[in-house]
Parts: sequence; structure tokens; C-alpha cells
Amino acid sequence: MKIAITSDGNTLESKLGQRFGRCAYFIIYDTEKKRIEFLPNPDKEAHEGAGPASVQFVASRNVQKIISGEFGIKIKSLLDTLKIQMIVLKQPGKSINEIIEMLNN
Repeated sequence: MKIAITSDGNTLESKLGQRFGRCAYFIIYDTEKKRIEFLPNPDKEAHEGAGPASVQFVASRNVQKIISGEFGIKIKSLLDTLKIQMIVLKQPGKSINEIIEMLNN
């Protein structure tokens, strides 16, 4: 399964991104292959529509779940349509590495 995690940076020590559409990076973690991919968010500076554009971006990577600190109100129905699970993680200090460890346990 592929899971997208919003991130403030492009290392395993980076913190969980708090705003889905405006995060700096998306970390794509493949739970089967244990592969990690760091992708800059091309829509983080968009004037408007960053959330829906970011959904399309991560959906193109065939993710089944997205973990973020929060999601905008326009996102839920779009993710429901694409059958992508939204996971809100209210732990802003969590590093990407700690989140991946949680996923592996």
C-alpha cells in the first residue's frame, strides 16, 4: 500500500506537515517495498485551489491513504470519490521517521 505523508521538509527527521495543500513535501511510503519517495509539493504556492491540485498530484502516485495535520474543507468529498482515506494526525512534533515506524507496527 502507498501512503502519502505531508512534510515540512525532505528528510526523515522533517516534521509532519500541518496543512495538506500547502505542505512543502509529500512523502510517499510504500508499506510493501519499504520504499520512501520525497516529492516537492508543486502546488504549495498556488494562489487558490492548492488542496484539490495536491489531491490530484498524490492520487497520480496511486496512494490509498494520506496522513496530514489537517485537510481543507474542499478535500473530503474529492478523496471520497477517489477512495483515498484521509488520516488527521494531531501530533505536529512527529517526525516522518516516527510516523513510518508507527505504520510498520
